[in-house]
Amino acid sequence: MDYGKSSAEQSLLPRRLSVDESSEEHHLDVLELDEFGDVSVSSWPRTLRTRWWPSRLTRRNNQKAFTAAQHSFSRARRRRSLLFRLCRYLTLLPYAVLCFVVAFGLFLPSYSNPPQRYIDLRHRVQTSAELGRANVNDEKIFIAASLYDHNGQLLSGDWAQSVQRLIDILGHDNVFLSVYENDPDHQSEQALDDFHASLQCPSSVVHEHLDLSQLPHVTMADGSQQVQRISFLAKVRNRVLLPLDDERSEAYNTTWDKLLYLNDITFDPIDAANLLFNTNKDEASGRTNYRAACAVDFINPVKFYDTFATRDLEGYNMGVPFYPWFTGAGKGASRQDVLNQTDAVRVKSCWGGMVAFEAKWFQPQLYGLVEGDLVVPHQKTADGSKTGEADTSTQRYQEADAYNDREANLTYLVSVFDSDPHHDLVRETSNLPSILPLRFRSETGTDWTASECCLINADLAHLSPSGATSPGIYMNPYVRVAYSGSVLAWLPVTRRFERLYLFVQTILNAIAQRPSYNPRQFEEPGDEVVDRIWQWDDESLVALDNSTAGELSKGLHGSFQDVKRIASPGQFCGRRRQTYMRERTETGERSWASV
Repeated sequence: MDYGKSSAEQSLLPRRLSVDESSEEHHLDVLELDEFGDVSVSSWPRTLRTRWWPSRLTRRNNQKAFTAAQHSFSRARRRRSLLFRLCRYLTLLPYAVLCFVVAFGLFLPSYSNPPQRYIDLRHRVQTSAELGRANVNDEKIFIAASLYDHNGQLLSGDWAQSVQRLIDILGHDNVFLSVYENDPDHQSEQALDDFHASLQCPSSVVHEHLDLSQLPHVTMADGSQQVQRISFLAKVRNRVLLPLDDERSEAYNTTWDKLLYLNDITFDPIDAANLLFNTNKDEASGRTNYRAACAVDFINPVKFYDTFATRDLEGYNMGVPFYPWFTGAGKGASRQDVLNQTDAVRVKSCWGGMVAFEAKWFQPQLYGLVEGDLVVPHQKTADGSKTGEADTSTQRYQEADAYNDREANLTYLVSVFDSDPHHDLVRETSNLPSILPLRFRSETGTDWTASECCLINADLAHLSPSGATSPGIYMNPYVRVAYSGSVLAWLPVTRRFERLYLFVQTILNAIAQRPSYNPRQFEEPGDEVVDRIWQWDDESLVALDNSTAGELSKGLHGSFQDVKRIASPGQFCGRRRQTYMRERTETGERSWASV
């Protein structure tokens, strides 16, 4: 050592390592290579070299040592790096899926880009304050609604406001509004009266007590008599159509173009106008071409609600109730129409909370019958001749004045629809038109039930000309309604991503075995079929009629019998179940039940 230098300076001088020190530091350097795999040759510690070794030899030896160390640990590092990268990719997967979903919703949305005519109508309504601005052809619209309005929430809230705005954009002179409620509470009754007073169009707003004991009853398996629920629903829906049969009403002699039926829904009035005037529209004539057109209703942002009344073009019931709603059973025409994003999805029946009908089928007495279709009757001139006389002898017209005995006919019609649900829709009599007015009805019997909203579509389809490829009944997924304001607000968002549901819905349909089996699905009206049904013996029937079933010592007895039946329209609507009304309910119970 140089004793002439300070200790600080001496600490900076190179010194020769002992064998032990060199080995220990070399071992530490090897560990450092494992921890820091990217160590360069230039960073190899100078302390491993002696001052008298040639620098080239030192570099060569250091390079060999480094290469050996790198080779020893590279395989382990590569295995750890692959696993690390895999974990990293897995953590990024949710973000990748989210980006895909967002991009899909932006560039491939479902039912979010309607035809231009829908956009034009919305623009016309939003940029003008003129009454009737949505109804450019001044079509006459009969609006009907049968409600259950607990505490008056509908008629004092959003529903009433939407109806008022719809009347404005259709035109006060073009609309007749009919609202009916049975047995309202005090708040509902007051809301009905206030709503009626605020209307600026011809209207009928009625509330009354409906005696359930006068409705059809069914005998249950235990012998009890219960009010048939579908009969009740058909009754109240028909009550709201009474202005069409009342000579004192302004609606009686008006030839209505459309009949719009509303449930207790939350809806956009412009959507209702689009349903009326744009569904399956003929661009050449500017007129719609449908017998019935339904909205699509939702109970939550993705779940379709009205599966009880909806059937596809071949009569199959719905799949798992989210997009595309229908199954691929049969030819799968309805499902394919949905996937094609059409505004006229062909179906046999639908309702959807809001449905527009071709109104002439509800008032055929004002029309003539031409080869199975209703046309406006001839107008008589001053000299007694008729205008618009048809040239072909095959076209026969029946004048509205043949409907002469109105009171007797009304009595007859009420008896037909209330006591004979299997009535023929087409009749030839001396004082009735060939086609009875379309009304709601129910099925009879304890072992079969069907929605009154499906049956009215079935009856309408039954009136279609023979050989028609479609009954003219369509579902319009561009028009959507909900049963709360919050759900309606979400629908424009959730519909953009609906196409992503297709694969999942297909799998769930298979798991849930949809569509379900309907033994009567392919029965045609007029077919003679045989049913095996339960029938009570004579003693049990007498006891049931006298309400003395509990006094029978051996109880009620009966057996299954084969009974012939003539199929009525709408057998595809039904299923083996019976729903009934509870005439007395306990707290928390629904007013109806099913078995």
